[in-house]
Amino acid sequence: MSSLPIRPDLVGKSAYGAPQLDVPIKLNTNENPFEHDGKFAADVASELEIVMANANRYPDRDAIKLREKLAQYLSDATGVSISPEQVWPANGSNEVLMQLFQLFGGPGRVAVGFEPSYSMHPIISQLTNTSWMSIHRDQDFEISNVELSGVETQVNVILVCTPNNPTGNITSLEIIKQLHDSTSAMVIVDEAYAEFSDSPSAVTLIQECPRLAVVRTMSKAFGFAGVRLGYVVGSTELIAALQLVRLPYHLSSLTQQAAISALATAKSLHLKVEQLIEERNQMTAVLLEMGFKAVDSHANFILFGKFRNQVEVWEYLLNKGILVRDVGIPGWLRVTCGTSTENSAFLAAMAELKDSKSE
Repeated sequence: MSSLPIRPDLVGKSAYGAPQLDVPIKLNTNENPFEHDGKFAADVASELEIVMANANRYPDRDAIKLREKLAQYLSDATGVSISPEQVWPANGSNEVLMQLFQLFGGPGRVAVGFEPSYSMHPIISQLTNTSWMSIHRDQDFEISNVELSGVETQVNVILVCTPNNPTGNITSLEIIKQLHDSTSAMVIVDEAYAEFSDSPSAVTLIQECPRLAVVRTMSKAFGFAGVRLGYVVGSTELIAALQLVRLPYHLSSLTQQAAISALATAKSLHLKVEQLIEERNQMTAVLLEMGFKAVDSHANFILFGKFRNQVEVWEYLLNKGILVRDVGIPGWLRVTCGTSTENSAFLAAMAELKDSKSE
């Protein structure tokens, strides 16, 4: 690409992406491991057939029906009355984040995040020419008053991921409100894994925090990673402002209808979520019993360690046919909660590793 007139700040950079290796057990991308049943797939296919009959027409630019269904789902899930005018969907939560940065970031503006956290946050910041300031979490991967003191009042965007990826722990609503009230920044709370946590959502703060945007996704709990549907919740003023940067007809008719169909199954979805929570808790308990460390997770993954060389452990598991994620934190790896069979295979491999190290 050296012959192309690429922006100087992008020269030498690598594209984001987890390793895609052909192994029997893939526990590295935080996907929902459960496939949708045949009836659900058939119902969605039937609805999409109707949509395809009108594929010569542009989709609903404002995704009105989908926003109505998302607002109802959020109202039921959080206990907060949310209107369709407070919700905006896009192609995955990454596009939502990009739109927020296009609106509130840009040249001469500063975004701050608490790391380690979702690695796309600083990438999106760079892609929108927004200066990025990283503040390190404490030794337990928490955000404390010490870290909060490092946030400058002149920042324009503050990002908090809770439950945090890749650590799985949560940030209290008190800290989120403190960040909002002590600065004039737009506070973006990334709640991609909210359904796996019993902690209250930041959606409950929207009415008293006008500069708050809560970003969610249907990729994880809904098992809709292949559909790509994310959304943001905030004030009606925020959603209206986002129309300044959204592309026309950005969300296809197929995506909108598939998401509407999935939202109709929200109650049955929670049965699978509860199963994953049980798997997560059991995996954590077993890892701790083996003598490993594990962060208290409120997501569908676990950060575990602590190893002298996490790369060696990653390679050991790969040789066992198990792919986990090296997220770049020395001594730690992240494993996604899969099916019971997959999780058992992972734990068996970890038991062998423990035994081999004790000999």
